[in-house]
Amino acid sequence: MHALDIDWDHPTDPGPGPQLDHVRAYVTSAGADGHLWHGVPTLLLTTVGRTTGRTVRTPLIYGEDRDTARLIVLASGYGAPHHPAWYENLTVHPEIRVQVGAAAFGATARTATPTERDTYWDMMTGLWPPYEDDQVSAWPREIPLVILQR
Repeated sequence: MHALDIDWDHPTDPGPGPQLDHVRAYVTSAGADGHLWHGVPTLLLTTVGRTTGRTVRTPLIYGEDRDTARLIVLASGYGAPHHPAWYENLTVHPEIRVQVGAAAFGATARTATPTERDTYWDMMTGLWPPYEDDQVSAWPREIPLVILQR
């Protein structure tokens, strides 16, 4: 698949429910409504479906390393035994699109190294403590920490 073949402007959104409501509020308000969700910052991550080749948009909590301009997300999947689809997608197609507030940009995604995971895990669980419970529920799956870089 070539980058020119990817339709970044018309991604598939989550099915009916809270995630879809979040995405719609975020998009229609350019992030004014939705960037902060339950007091934590969120972004919209658009990945390329690993089997369909279609773009898919997902709202995620994120942390930021201002020194490196990295954004950090966790593939917790609410503690499910399997990685979420968006994570599986970016392992095949690391080219992604991100919206943070009103700013939308291309980026590359990759799974953090063990050292990076150790560095950022506390930051992410500090933002959203339920990630610790998700890791317990997901065991023996280790929740991947993902680095998003412009």
